[in-house]
Amino acid sequence: MDAEASRGAIPRVWAVGALCHAVADALDARFNPVTVQGEISGFSRAASGHCYFALKDASGQLRCAMFRRAASLVDFTPRDGDQVEVRGRLAVYEPRGDLQLVVESLARAGQGALFEQFLQRKAKLEAEGLFDPARKRSLPAMPRAVGVVTSLGAAALHDVVTALRRRVPHIPVVLAPAAVQGAGAPAELVRALQSLWTSPQPVDVILLVRGGGSIEDLWAFNDETLARTIARSPVPVVCGVGHETDFTIADFCADLRAPTPTAAAELVSAPRDVWLGALDLIEGRLQDAVGGRLDLLGQRLDLAAGRLGRPSSAVLRQQLRLGREAQRLRYAVAAQHQRLAQHARMTQQGWPALWQGGVRRHREHLDRLSDRLRLLDPAQVLQRGYAWLLDARGRAVTSSSDITAGDALTARLADGSLDLNVTAVNTAPPPTQGI
Repeated sequence: MDAEASRGAIPRVWAVGALCHAVADALDARFNPVTVQGEISGFSRAASGHCYFALKDASGQLRCAMFRRAASLVDFTPRDGDQVEVRGRLAVYEPRGDLQLVVESLARAGQGALFEQFLQRKAKLEAEGLFDPARKRSLPAMPRAVGVVTSLGAAALHDVVTALRRRVPHIPVVLAPAAVQGAGAPAELVRALQSLWTSPQPVDVILLVRGGGSIEDLWAFNDETLARTIARSPVPVVCGVGHETDFTIADFCADLRAPTPTAAAELVSAPRDVWLGALDLIEGRLQDAVGGRLDLLGQRLDLAAGRLGRPSSAVLRQQLRLGREAQRLRYAVAAQHQRLAQHARMTQQGWPALWQGGVRRHREHLDRLSDRLRLLDPAQVLQRGYAWLLDARGRAVTSSSDITAGDALTARLADGSLDLNVTAVNTAPPPTQGI
C-alpha cells in the first residue's frame, strides 16, 4: 500500500497522452540539450531526407531521429558501426510512447575537440586581419602559367589538370607536389607554395587543392604557419579543398575559395574559345575603324588634289583672264572710235589726228598686254631651251627633295617630250654659268 492509499487519498489517474507529455516535459527540463557518444546501428535515410538510426554502447541503446535540415549539414556519410558524437534533445514520441533523441548535429567521435581548436585558431587569425577582404587580390584574366599544390596521388590533381587542358591547353601548369594529409603535411604544403614563388617558370596564380574528407583528413589545411604563408604569397592563391560544405583556415586566408578542385581550375581559366571570340570581335572593330579612317583621308586627299591642280591649269586661267581683258580692250577701242567719229562729224575738223592718236595709244596698250601674255606662255619658255619636268602622276617637279633615285620622270620640251629615269639626286644648286 503506497503513501497516498495509507492516507486514504485517491491516486491520480493519467490519460496516456497526458502522461507521455508530462514525461517529455520532465526530460526536457532535466537533460536538454544533451550530447551523447556511441555507435551507429540500423542507419536509414527516408525519401523525405530524414534519417533514423539507433545509438548504442555495451550497456544501452537509444533511438535517434535526424531531420532533413540537420542531415544536410553532416560532412560525411554515416554508416553502421561509426563511432559518433551527437547533440540534440531528448523527447518522447507520444504516438508510440518511445523515448528518442532528436539529433541536431552529428560528428565523428573526437571531432569536438578539433572543432573547438579550429574555432579558436580562426578567431585569432581573423583578429590579426588575415581574412580581411581588403587584402584579397583579383585573379589574372590571362595567367602566363598556373601553379598547383597538391598530392601526386590525389584525385584532385587529375580533376584540375583535366579542366585546365580542356579550357586553356596553351597555358603551362607548374606542379609543386606535397602531402595533403598527416603530421608532416603542413610543412610540405608550406615548402611547395614557397617553391612556386621562385619557379623558373613564373606563375601568376596558385591553386591549393585536395579532395574532401573528415575534419581529421583536412586538418593540415588548418595549420597556422600554412595560413600565414598563403597570406604572404606574392601571387593570388585559390583554395579548393574538400567539398562545398568543407571549410578550412586556408579557405579564409586565400584570395578566393572554390567549392571543389575542379571549380578552382575553372575560376582561373576562361575557355580559349571565349578569348578567340573576343579577339575576332576586336579585329572586326579595328578593321571597320581603319577602313573608315582611310576612306575619310582618301576623300580629303582627292579634295586637296582638286584644289591644288597643275601649273598648266594656272597658266590656262591666266590666259583666259588676259583674253577677257583683251576683248574688253577691243570693245573699248571700238566704242572710242565710234565716239570720235561722231565727234568728227559734228565738228568736221581735227578728227583724223584725234582718232589716230587715241587708236595709237590703245594699240600700244594692247601690244604691251600681248607681250605679257606671251611671257606667261610655257611654250615660249620651252622655246628657249628649258624643259618642264613631270613626275609619274603628272605633277610638276619643283624641288630635288621631291625626287629620289630610280623615279621615272617626263621632260616636256617645245616640240615633244622625253621619258627619263633618275640615277642620282644632287641637292647642291647647279652652276649658273652660261644660262
